[in-house]
Amino acid sequence: MTFEVRTRSLPGRPAAIGSAGAYTLVVDRPVDGGGDGLGFNGGQLLYLAVAGCVSNDLFREARAAGIELWRVEVTVRGDFTGEPAVSTEITYDVRVEGNAPAERLGELVGRVDAIAEIPNSLRAGTPVRLGRADVVGGIGGGVGA
Repeated sequence: MTFEVRTRSLPGRPAAIGSAGAYTLVVDRPVDGGGDGLGFNGGQLLYLAVAGCVSNDLFREARAAGIELWRVEVTVRGDFTGEPAVSTEITYDVRVEGNAPAERLGELVGRVDAIAEIPNSLRAGTPVRLGRADVVGGIGGGVGA
């Protein structure tokens, strides 16, 4: 399955609506960074992608193993440094509560750590490249002005 997501800025604003099919969220920068302060910045979204993937995979794999999870909490940490800024090592903590013994829940966490798509994509250094850039300038502004 191919995924496609998009951001589209609000008219005249730095904040944007991010969408994936019918699902949306607000992407923005902090006010002190020139944004409206209304939503997630890119770094937060990267780390949230790790947390969301691990959480989803825990529920998927638990269900396949006949385990009922009552609560899952994933906390992701990292920072950005350098010029251009690049993420430092990303670490995540997991808290899982369910109807299985702690040993079995621990095995579930280990399995998900080994198979989770987003962490594995980052670990493998998935290439990212610019595909196309449509650039429109105007009088006295825009690219090449």
